[in-house]
Amino acid sequence: MPDHVQQHSTITSSKARSMAGLSKPRQALIKILNFSMDLIFPPRCVGCGRIDTYWCDACEIETVSLDFPGLHSPAAGLKKVAVTAKHEGKLREAVQALKYQNTPALAKTLGERLTACLQRQDWTIDIIIPVPLHTTRLKERGYNQSELLAQNVALNMGIPCRPEALQRIRQTQSQVTMTAAERVTNMQDAFSANCSLSTGKQVLLIDDVYTTGSTMSACATALLTCGVQAVYGLTVTAARI
Repeated sequence: MPDHVQQHSTITSSKARSMAGLSKPRQALIKILNFSMDLIFPPRCVGCGRIDTYWCDACEIETVSLDFPGLHSPAAGLKKVAVTAKHEGKLREAVQALKYQNTPALAKTLGERLTACLQRQDWTIDIIIPVPLHTTRLKERGYNQSELLAQNVALNMGIPCRPEALQRIRQTQSQVTMTAAERVTNMQDAFSANCSLSTGKQVLLIDDVYTTGSTMSACATALLTCGVQAVYGLTVTAARI
């Protein structure tokens, strides 16, 4: 099945699941509205603008051929961190679209890239945990992009995904314009770990972008207080500030 058909199918399935429990008339109305919106505003490839797909075969081939930069300098609490590419070009566009433009179908493509990167590492991983969103941000966005990525990697690797093992207990400010020091302060005591799910485990944290590592470091700190053996980090891209 072509990628753009799979992606469109993923969106359709997601819409269908969101209608569970609604009355049949309302379900029918939502289906009609969704179909109408797709006709009026067809999906476009976030990499090149091609119509009728969120990620075309040409952009997939172009980004798959990018070399993995490999290990990144880990922040405090992290044993090792691996990233698949620099935060630039078409991969940057894909990450931004997944995160801010309501295109969860991209999680499959980016998740496959994360899987390939993970397979190059010699890490022993017991569970995969996505970097969590605060409940307020989750309601605004409708999904946690890091959890979608983690679920795809977990499925590909046959490793349990445990999003409930880590919670964001404090709503933090956007870090886009913050310095490295400000990011560390912003993330202090922002996460809480469920020790019953993580004690004694070797954990893989998954996020979309690694910048200074302050977010993953704060997650690792919470997990390590539960007696986690080691915390590794994996992201789609890495940005420097």
